[in-house]
Amino acid sequence: MRWWTPSNLNWRLPALGWFLVLTSWPLLLGTPLSRLRGPSWRVILGRRDSRTALFNAADSSNIPGPNFNLAALITAFAKKGFTVREMVALSGSHTIGEARCTTFKDRTYNDTDIDASFKTLLQANCPRSGGDSNTISPLDIQTPTSFDNAYYTNLVNKKGLLLSDQKLFSGDEGEGPTADLVNIYRTTPITFFSDFANAMVKMGNITLITGNSGQIRINCRKTN
Repeated sequence: MRWWTPSNLNWRLPALGWFLVLTSWPLLLGTPLSRLRGPSWRVILGRRDSRTALFNAADSSNIPGPNFNLAALITAFAKKGFTVREMVALSGSHTIGEARCTTFKDRTYNDTDIDASFKTLLQANCPRSGGDSNTISPLDIQTPTSFDNAYYTNLVNKKGLLLSDQKLFSGDEGEGPTADLVNIYRTTPITFFSDFANAMVKMGNITLITGNSGQIRINCRKTN
């Protein structure tokens, strides 16, 4: 079963990113996450959507990439009004979902900030040549089908699948400024759940369409 997470939408399935699906993601996750032992939150309905969706009009510079360093991640989230704390909390969504080999191949073969046994495991599943499109690995090696805080434990143990994940703990030059937040969420899941839910509510209110612009869709997947 594949859940619709920012992970799936950005780097796993279609070529969409975190900030291109803001209208649907909070609604899609509001109920399923509680079934995965995760948090729940009140989703405000009635948001207006655009009548068109043009891939070429999307600003790819706003989409966090799997190989972003910490500075680039902070900048990308700040453009949308997110604090560093909210960025680290939202990144915890990578406790579920999968990633294609092409998104973590460079980290697997060229990064030194990675657990040796984890590196060997990834290399067995993601060959240096080929396998980019069809080979996948779970974003959270511990509990890939449960929404919990194991993602942050993975980062402390140098088992973040994506380079952009690991940078939340390791930073760009040694332990990063977000490492304290990683440790907070690793040791206090209730804080992670609370911060994640609040950040999701905030995400659902980004770039609202008002007045007579756009439309309230009857079916979220298509225009009326």
